[in-house]
Amino acid sequence: MTSQHSAAESAHPRDSVDRHIDRWGREVGGLIPELEGAVTRMQMLVRHLQQKKEAALARHGLKLWEYEILWRLRSAGEPYRMSPTHLARGLGVHPATLTNRLDRLQSAGLITREHAPEDRRSLLVGLTPQGAETWAAVIDDQREVEARLLAPLTVNELGHLAALLRVVALAVEEDGLPLMPHVD
Repeated sequence: MTSQHSAAESAHPRDSVDRHIDRWGREVGGLIPELEGAVTRMQMLVRHLQQKKEAALARHGLKLWEYEILWRLRSAGEPYRMSPTHLARGLGVHPATLTNRLDRLQSAGLITREHAPEDRRSLLVGLTPQGAETWAAVIDDQREVEARLLAPLTVNELGHLAALLRVVALAVEEDGLPLMPHVD
């Protein structure tokens, strides 16, 4: 072990990812510790956030697909309505699949389906006050989890982290595939 490696270890406590890299570094030739460390930590932190999100959804009686419908409706802006076709396209689901899902959400009192005022042949899916409150409660839970996760960082460090991740996101998006779905 070099003195430079030893100094780096003393400056930063080792975590489970460091132990993972040590183990796999012996098994996989050419493993780049910094690359493996960054990617593995991102994957594990996303998994952690996903587990926390699923727990928050369960506390509010929601499944992920239900939350995504509420989120998509909320993203439409007031009055939080859109056509089922537009909703299905934005969610990337088949319209028949969406119909069953909307039936369940309507039965739960989270959405409404009404005829469009300008064309009675068309339907609009809308968020009910209960649906909006449920969505907001899940968002509040997520915000708390995210704040706790990143609490060890200063505001300046958060800015640096966001900037570094933006560089990676822009590189991915150069292929024309946005990381965030378009909200309209």
